[in-house]
Amino acid sequence: MSPFLGELLGTMILIMFGNGAMAGILLNKSKAQNSGWIVLSAGWSFGVMSGVFVSQATGSPDAHINPAVTVAAMVRGGLSIRMG
Repeated sequence: MSPFLGELLGTMILIMFGNGAMAGILLNKSKAQNSGWIVLSAGWSFGVMSGVFVSQATGSPDAHINPAVTVAAMVRGGLSIRMG
């Protein structure tokens, strides 16, 4: 797979877990409402870990978890563009 796809999927996983933890804390009538900073930190850290694993598994060896960094590396020539 391509490094860009790996970065895109890793970033998606990171944002889903992190924003899910934030939504659970802030939304009314949720089981995690007002649970505090430890739940938020755990959600974001699990998101980062999962994002790195997904990113590396789908073709990004560096796992920046930022597609903009990968595109910049491709433009600069430090990363080969291979599709499929």
